[in-house]
Amino acid sequence: MKEFLLLFRRDVTPEETQPSPEQMQAMMKPWQDWMGSIAAQNKLASSGNRLGSEGKVVKPKNIVTNGPYVEMKEAIGGYILVKAETLDEAAELAKNCPILNDGGNVEIRMVVAM
Repeated sequence: MKEFLLLFRRDVTPEETQPSPEQMQAMMKPWQDWMGSIAAQNKLASSGNRLGSEGKVVKPKNIVTNGPYVEMKEAIGGYILVKAETLDEAAELAKNCPILNDGGNVEIRMVVAM
């Protein structure tokens, strides 16, 4: 079985419209259910992590900028690794991702060993 990275993308949300702790907890339940269903199929390779909104980008000639991509409207919010035989199978696993209900999308990439 191969591993695939599922990257969760969504529109950047200004800090003032961030959900409350209660809203965040309610939003996490569908994610837990979805990831639990993948784990129940023994296809969850890594539960991944949510990514913070701040970052830096290191460019050639040791240039460091604020980032990751502040000019972009869309940002990567997190990721998981899944096990699947094919890219199409990984896409089937992604079809129930809760981010799709919030206008986001899931990018799927095969992990290639070095």
